[in-house]
Amino acid sequence: MNAPRTDFQIIEQWIADDSRLLDLACGDGTLLATLRQTKNTVGYGMEISQPDINACLKKGINVIHRDIELGLEVFDDHSFDYVLTTHSIQTLKYPAHILEEMVRVGTRGIVSFPNMGHWRARAHIGLGGHMPLTDSLPHHWHDTPNYHLCTLKDFETLCNTLNIEILQRATLTATRVNSLASQLLPNLFSETALYEITAGK
Repeated sequence: MNAPRTDFQIIEQWIADDSRLLDLACGDGTLLATLRQTKNTVGYGMEISQPDINACLKKGINVIHRDIELGLEVFDDHSFDYVLTTHSIQTLKYPAHILEEMVRVGTRGIVSFPNMGHWRARAHIGLGGHMPLTDSLPHHWHDTPNYHLCTLKDFETLCNTLNIEILQRATLTATRVNSLASQLLPNLFSETALYEITAGK
């Protein structure tokens, strides 16, 4: 059995008990199933992959067959306590729009993504002269699902531009959360970034 993803473990700590959740690009529903068990949450997934939808249904997860690129207009403001998207924001053509929709539909949003600013990614480009292949960026340039890779600084700048408030951030490596190096120089030493966000005032 695979170990739980580190970002999933942090999300579990951040989510309040009895919350209403929407998980965008929810995959096979593992996160929603875990939160239902440990936090007594009521969750819905949104997913386009039919095999993943089938896996969600087997877990008893409510899942909507919809491409999140089409937006969240089907949901009213503050329909959920949290809207989540894990390792998928960089695969979207219009991530800024989805971030705005997340904090409209949810009281809070939680986003995780691979950090293009990590030193290994920089070394692949700067020294090797090619796009990075790392644990958090495992695809070749020609078969990657990623449209918009970014760094922590890029994401934080975008949130500021969109008037989205960052409530908290976790910096992750393959084995550690908020290591001293990733706290001192997060853009350089974080392989994955995790943010909790809300609409700015």
